[in-house]
Amino acid sequence: MDSRDQRERENTLASIKSSMGPRKQPVDLDQPNGYFSTSKADGTHKRLSRLADLEEEAPRDPRDGAPPTPPTRSISPYTQNPTIDFDGLSWPSVGTRARLDSTPEEAAARLEKLSGAVRTILECIGEDPDREGLHGTPERYAKALAFFTKGYEENLRDIVNGAVFHEDHDELVIVKDIEVFSLCEHHMVPFTGKKPTDKGRQQKQMHIGYIPNRRVIGLSKIARIAEMFSRRLQVQERLTKQVALAISEVLRPQGVAVVMESSHLCMVMRGVQKTTASTTTSCMLGRMRSTAKTRE
Repeated sequence: MDSRDQRERENTLASIKSSMGPRKQPVDLDQPNGYFSTSKADGTHKRLSRLADLEEEAPRDPRDGAPPTPPTRSISPYTQNPTIDFDGLSWPSVGTRARLDSTPEEAAARLEKLSGAVRTILECIGEDPDREGLHGTPERYAKALAFFTKGYEENLRDIVNGAVFHEDHDELVIVKDIEVFSLCEHHMVPFTGKKPTDKGRQQKQMHIGYIPNRRVIGLSKIARIAEMFSRRLQVQERLTKQVALAISEVLRPQGVAVVMESSHLCMVMRGVQKTTASTTTSCMLGRMRSTAKTRE
């Protein structure tokens, strides 16, 4: 059971790392080895018969041929190959450490640089950054964007803050209807885990459950973990898995389940423009994954 749970965590971690790998390029579906071929005389696409012809830079699952994930730091009491760096930042990106450790002068310089970039955007869309309504907007948006992405500077250890307790409880614990706000990393527009109901009210849409293994966590910490990972540039699939893995590493429960339903403004305001479309993702670990009755 423990080895299977460990494999599940490692596979999910490899999937997250695959989507966050540096300098990775999207698969070109129009190339000869891609999913489509332009071998027809009229130049139209012909779908290949085998999905194996679709090449990726790295398999998403270690069982598909990727080497085992090397340890990122010394052995911790939680796991020998931690999916969370408890002593540093949780899944840091290239510049997050510099952002966290910056001096007040460096932080002010970064904010000024970001404000200049926003001013350039306003000029490029045909606006006048100096008119009354936009006066101060570059600085305001720079500060807002820093808040939208504050999850990069947060640490899972600080979020949990010792609120893990020994408790002889082995039944399902669920925290439902957690508000989630994040930025799509493809278009940098919001997606949110709340959508209008039939009565016009807003219904929150992230649900997290786990089956304890003699350890429970303060209920507010579950929502704070979701908040930490959502306040970053994200895709919903990765966000769902990161929340599940974090809870799994902190508690080592019998099982974890995270289900999220959200509305993406990149689908609502642009592109296909389907205002009622919603996206549901889930991540199941441990008994939640292996036992159909528990999962249902």
